[in-house]
Amino acid sequence: MPEHRGLHHISVIASDPQANYDFYVKKLGMRMVKKTVNQDDPTKYHLFYANAEGSPGSSLTFFPWPGARRGVPGTGEATDISLAVPEDSLPYWRERLANQHITYSGAHQRFGKQLLSFEDPDGLQLHLVFEDRKGDLDGWKRSEVPAEHQIQGFWSTTLTLDRVEDTEHILTAILGFEQQATDGNATLYRTKSELGHALIIEETPKAQGQNGAGIVHHVAFQTEDDDDLKTLRHEVLRLGLQPTEIIDRHFFKSVYFRTPGGVLFEMATHGPGYFVHSDPSEDQAEKLELTPWHESKREQIESALPTIEI
Repeated sequence: MPEHRGLHHISVIASDPQANYDFYVKKLGMRMVKKTVNQDDPTKYHLFYANAEGSPGSSLTFFPWPGARRGVPGTGEATDISLAVPEDSLPYWRERLANQHITYSGAHQRFGKQLLSFEDPDGLQLHLVFEDRKGDLDGWKRSEVPAEHQIQGFWSTTLTLDRVEDTEHILTAILGFEQQATDGNATLYRTKSELGHALIIEETPKAQGQNGAGIVHHVAFQTEDDDDLKTLRHEVLRLGLQPTEIIDRHFFKSVYFRTPGGVLFEMATHGPGYFVHSDPSEDQAEKLELTPWHESKREQIESALPTIEI
């Protein structure tokens, strides 16, 4: 089983696209690696934020629905997202969050790591986790956060479930995670992937979550290539689940399936990547990129989208 497997991207429902952009780019200093549309509803944006390279394991993506009500976190959902930052960046991030008027708590410890906790404008629970710097990652030169302190990618996400066995089996038998530690009702699973290498399952009898802004839509996991994706899809079928056919998302290929615990999982290939038809040195926020099958409707699509001031 490939050792690099881990989180690929996480997609979240948002409300106001401008507030979303301002928070993740201007306040947290992430790079917008793609401004495109929801391929299933091209009248709405799909916004991608990541590290400078747009590496698998770093992209946090959003479907903004202006006016969307806030969701309610609960069981059957991914209820938080942890972002990895360099271990020596704690003083910097304390000061930056305060200067950006972001209310935070911490630093506190979880599974041996220090973290600061706060929410985005839609109430999505976020953590900054401080760990060893990824030495081969360059910073985004246009970020308001210095390269040595920038968000590098995912550390983990937490799945909140009322029963864990079936989801745990998917993680360990198919997706390459191994159980590492337990803390109360939370269990940590890890892979050897450099980014997105951790996932936490919290077992709780909480009420079921309600969809809306600030709620994770799906969690995507890395696969090596088309053949690897086909193999994993077959393994999901063998469990009696109902994966989709392989879907071409232009930037990668994907298979989706819902776990018995209620969380929507995606398996996504590494390539071709976010810069397949764009210059990676350019600011990707400046132009709306459309897939080839949407390009002929550009004028119609752009007229339906609100302007995002960058």
